[in-house]
Amino acid sequence: MLIAGDIGGTKTELAIFSSEGGPHSPLAQIKFHSADYPSLQVIVKEFLAKVDETIDRACFAAPGPVIDGRVKTTNLPWMIEDISLARDLNLNLKSVHLINDLEAIARAVPILRSSDVITINSGEVVSEGAIAVIAPGTGLGESFLTWDGSGYLAHSSEGGHADFAPTDQRQIRLLEYLFKRFDHVSFEHVCSGIGIPLLYQYLRDVEGIPESTEVAKLIASAVDPSFVIIDHAFGPSGQSTLCAETIDLFVSILASEASNLAVKVLATGGVYVAGGVVLHTLDALRRPSFMQFFKRKGRFADLMARIPIHVVVSQAALAGAAAYGLQHGTQHFESQPITPRHV
Repeated sequence: MLIAGDIGGTKTELAIFSSEGGPHSPLAQIKFHSADYPSLQVIVKEFLAKVDETIDRACFAAPGPVIDGRVKTTNLPWMIEDISLARDLNLNLKSVHLINDLEAIARAVPILRSSDVITINSGEVVSEGAIAVIAPGTGLGESFLTWDGSGYLAHSSEGGHADFAPTDQRQIRLLEYLFKRFDHVSFEHVCSGIGIPLLYQYLRDVEGIPESTEVAKLIASAVDPSFVIIDHAFGPSGQSTLCAETIDLFVSILASEASNLAVKVLATGGVYVAGGVVLHTLDALRRPSFMQFFKRKGRFADLMARIPIHVVVSQAALAGAAAYGLQHGTQHFESQPITPRHV
């Protein structure tokens, strides 16, 4: 049995998988609020105390660069190391693997089912073309897949920490506003769960869009203000002009950065948009404005229009971590390419 985990700045999800059931059929699954725990080890021990399964291997997808089996998690004060994790759990595990969370999502792409995605641009998929993955969650993650002659190989990236590049006058003013607060302004600052409140503050403070007293109170008391803003942008709680403008700005930046990633890796095989924020802003991504910003690449506009774009609506990082752990068993990482089957 395998324990797999998707570690995030907001939540950590753990599940048990078997070789027979595969990466889409967890035998047990529990979600934890990451900030409530001092380490991954504590969460894993609590999880295993609640489930009646004997495990012999583990694989965890973590935010941040995994180097030599070690990762300092982004947006969490955790240092995770595969060797010490195996020792601390004291379970006689045959293997413990750590992989980057966006690499995990990329690894899930070839095994996604039709029910796992919503297509917002059918485009014209190029067989064996590179695939781009972008995922705004608590932070912003990016990864990509390339064809090696027999299947797709997943590659991790920290592209979300690249310099934010504004594409219009509003975004230029946004960058100037953020430069007063940060020495380095990355795409993560403006295209993620931690970025949405910053967009809101800019529109309120610089552009003078009126703020609802009710929404201000909710944001001040919220653990995650981004979801208050999303909810009042077009949710059942009633629309706020400031919140709606915030999400419109977020979508324009997400579309531009997805487009940047697509041209960098020449993602003729498609772009996959994942992450918790995306699931809550899906209606906004389906609007024509997303494709308008995505296609704004000058002479490459026609090429961008032909790139398929899919929104991942399932727990891709968890499935990718499970697929990795089930595939590699007791061995260290050996890339084994696979071909997408949902398209």
